[in-house]
Amino acid sequence: MKELIQKPLFLAVISGLLLACSWPTYGIPLLIFIAFIPLFLAEKKLRESNSKVKLKVVFYAYITFVIWNAITTWWLYYASGFGMFFAVLVNSFLMSILFLLYHIVAKRVSQKLSLLFFLCLWLSFEKFHLIWDFSWPWLNLGHVFGNFPEWIQWYEFTGVFGGSLWILVTNLFGFYVISNSFQLKFIELIKKLIPRMALLVSIPIVISMWMYETYEIKGKTKEVIVLQPNVDPYTEKYDTPNFAITKGLLQQANSLITSKTEYIIAPETVLAESVPFDRFYYSPSRYLMMNYLQIHPKAQLLWGIDTYNFILDKKDTSPSSNIYKDGVWVDFYNAALFINQQPDFQKYYKSKLVVGIENLPYKSILEPLLGNVMLNLGGTISTKTVQEERSVFIANDRTKVAPIICYESVYGEFVTGYVKKGAQFLAIITNDAWWNKTQGHKQHLTFATIRAIETRRDIARSANTGISAFINQKGDIVSKTKYGEKKALLGNVFLNSKITFYVLFGDYIAYTAILFLTFLSLYFLLKKRKPILY
Repeated sequence: MKELIQKPLFLAVISGLLLACSWPTYGIPLLIFIAFIPLFLAEKKLRESNSKVKLKVVFYAYITFVIWNAITTWWLYYASGFGMFFAVLVNSFLMSILFLLYHIVAKRVSQKLSLLFFLCLWLSFEKFHLIWDFSWPWLNLGHVFGNFPEWIQWYEFTGVFGGSLWILVTNLFGFYVISNSFQLKFIELIKKLIPRMALLVSIPIVISMWMYETYEIKGKTKEVIVLQPNVDPYTEKYDTPNFAITKGLLQQANSLITSKTEYIIAPETVLAESVPFDRFYYSPSRYLMMNYLQIHPKAQLLWGIDTYNFILDKKDTSPSSNIYKDGVWVDFYNAALFINQQPDFQKYYKSKLVVGIENLPYKSILEPLLGNVMLNLGGTISTKTVQEERSVFIANDRTKVAPIICYESVYGEFVTGYVKKGAQFLAIITNDAWWNKTQGHKQHLTFATIRAIETRRDIARSANTGISAFINQKGDIVSKTKYGEKKALLGNVFLNSKITFYVLFGDYIAYTAILFLTFLSLYFLLKKRKPILY
């Protein structure tokens, strides 16, 4: 066994399995605090072999990250086999490059400086994954605690990057102690390591548990209905007229609506017939809605719609506009509508798009080379048009609600943009049926619990299928549906207007890491290489 532990391949596989087995929703998150240590030990062994091992470092790191990515996100296969392999293999490769950079730096500078470099590098990578066109932040480390809101109440101050920092510091400390204690016997090492690691893990949890127990839910309440129509997006959704969908949804709402109901929330692109806004305005669907609201004058509808708009003047196009034919362009929208008894409706365009499904990454560069094509990752095949700024829907009584569409709920600082605009509760509308009955829709729900804590806003979540739910300001799931059932939920949301530290300052931990990474990189580039003695 001792010889096996010394083998880099074995250590790489152990790290991959520990990362995967810590992940929601089936995992044990405590494993994440030791998951990187075996891989760091493997890299150290390779580095001390005094041979050219850069390719070996990338190879073993790649094994770790492929195991992690594949076990936790294999369910993407149900949307597209190519999409799943692209996400797993490319994301694993990017993570491996981080380890290669750490390896190069570790050969030049002291251990403490190289570990600080890796800490800043990984946090910077997670931030990069939130902003570039191939954005895939699903596996950002701080997301691992989504099923345990009692542990992360302090996310209202740090956001999800606080969790990533906590995980990295604990792993790096554990590796540092182990790598500098080889002269100790195993029992002596355990006695030295376990109490310190336990403190690093337990102190933030204890603080969070105290915050959880003492936090008081704030604000007045509003009665809300969330609808889960359970329409198959592959065979039924896009072939059903909007009028039929509207009639069915209003019948669902009828089973629960009371004189106090103020919001009826339906899923992303539930109106999937794809008609322009001007045609929808005069459509039978809207007249049916308006008739319903005359019977229930207090109610207001927040529904998703698939729509588009033709453009005849090139000056009015945007980078995401699609060429329809000579002299004609078209903007496609994944939008949210807010309809009450006012003459016009409010609308919001989804702004964080799913790579390869709703947008062509770096379109201005790739479209001239590839033409008007999309990566075949499943779903639709047109580039969607977004809006730059968040906007909120303003109700009859001036209450403000955030219309968060599907993938947008993965992005912490992005969601704070709604709150800065005055949102008093969050409405998440989504369609999680693409991935079948797998961990995908469950993991997606955990992001919502994190957003509730970061912003201290109640959430009403409507899924086409997946899990529709009410989530309170502490991240607790108050009530929810099951996957694959047609159901409506009646609940109350509390309105909160207070701004959290995280809403105010956003991903400041990531920005600080980027700043430190820049200074460290300049220092390493200018520093003459000196041999490091171990």
